Amino acid sequence: MATQLLFYDTAVPVSSQRHLGLSVKAGGDFGFARKAHSVPLTAVEIARAAAEYAVVFAGEGEAVMPVVILGVDAGRNLFVKAGGAWDGAYVPAFVRRYPFVFAASEDGKTFTLCIDESFSGCNREGRGEQLFDTAGERTQYLEGVLNFVKEYQVQHQNTRAFCKHLQDLGLLEPMQAQFTLPGGAQHNLAGFMAVNRTRLKALGREALADLALSDELELIYLHLHSLQHFNRMLERIGTAAAGEGGAPVTH
Repeated sequence: MATQLLFYDTAVPVSSQRHLGLSVKAGGDFGFARKAHSVPLTAVEIARAAAEYAVVFAGEGEAVMPVVILGVDAGRNLFVKAGGAWDGAYVPAFVRRYPFVFAASEDGKTFTLCIDESFSGCNREGRGEQLFDTAGERTQYLEGVLNFVKEYQVQHQNTRAFCKHLQDLGLLEPMQAQFTLPGGAQHNLAGFMAVNRTRLKALGREALADLALSDELELIYLHLHSLQHFNRMLERIGTAAAGEGGAPVTH
């Protein structure tokens, strides 16, 4: 449903030779995410994200990650307004880190900070924050970006361990949401997974105790509670279409 380089067109390594004099104006215009109907989420974000988004799981094998649902149609984000503002209290870190991203070496041991030069906020007119000072040294802004992306990478790995635990326990199952639109047409959103409550309740005491002690049980229930937000998704569809519809059915 979402990929590591979802928004990135021309991501290149950040360097003083190439980017001296480059400024970045970010944080106000999220138009770059207008076509993303879901984005990955790290486990540490679930508590805040679950308050307003449906949080589910997507991917296969070791690539399974939590994701937030931002729309029901591929290529349409219902949380980005016409002017580019984000229509939500919490903006996922995957979105906030743009236009920066780490590129991993083939052995996965070395990471290089990259920037998408196609981002509309990249400029040489001094708008926003510069990446390097006149001496070619990193600015405080770039150091902050580097620390943020480093922390994101750490949380990304922690989240993969969380998802692997759910898979090992056999808790994830395919799920779909079905929306009934004003004209009676059925609209289906599929390709994601959710925790099966029955399987969760059937776990042994030791497994449940491990989930509770690691705080993963709390994350599971936050995820399950967040599924109610599929109803709000229909409200956003209705607002965008200037119409009303019935509530979605998830199963």
